[in-house]
Amino acid sequence: MSRKALLRRELLAARRLLTSQQVRDTAEVLARTASALPELTAARTVAAYVSVGREPGTHALLDGLRARGVRVLLPVLMADNDLDWALYEGAGHLVPAGRGLLEPDGARLGPGAVLAAGAVLLPGLAVDRRGMRLGRGGGSYDRVLARLAAAGAHPALVVLLYDDEVVARVPEEPHDHPVHAVVTPAGVRRFPGRDLPCGQKGDPGREGDPGQEGGPGRGSAPTAS
Repeated sequence: MSRKALLRRELLAARRLLTSQQVRDTAEVLARTASALPELTAARTVAAYVSVGREPGTHALLDGLRARGVRVLLPVLMADNDLDWALYEGAGHLVPAGRGLLEPDGARLGPGAVLAAGAVLLPGLAVDRRGMRLGRGGGSYDRVLARLAAAGAHPALVVLLYDDEVVARVPEEPHDHPVHAVVTPAGVRRFPGRDLPCGQKGDPGREGDPGQEGGPGRGSAPTAS
């Protein structure tokens, strides 16, 4: 088993130990913190996703962005694992999809719709202290990031995680892209060398310390060895 696969298994096992109340409490904190991010407040269009299971919750954040007039795009998984996109029009317009996911029931806008996003909220299992993200391994968001790069688009890349999912280092491959910021219950961490796009302003470094204990997150951070 690869180092990435081992770390994914460890992180998913830790998530399975979370109670439903912990997931709900964390989602509320993440929504408040993320909704104040310059990366999101400056964006007219945000590409996001619907959290499922014990993923860090996004539902409250999606509703908050939409209430502010932000155009929220949600992914629709295609047969080849690439992502199409559709507008988020409220929780009542989400329908079950394959692999336990939820997707919008509206018109498909095409894989290139993400190019209009000023910020992209990426799912993940971990981010390391360089900003490298560990996903679930399906490759869908690798395609999204490659599409953005090929088009010369530079949206802010943001990940929501639990506190102990900010780790020392994740295994990386040449196609992996660093993110601009990670939001955890403990606060926001931005990464050196990852300038905010489109003239957005924010203090570099930490706003809070995602590695600290406390809040509804969990304890110490695992590392890949």
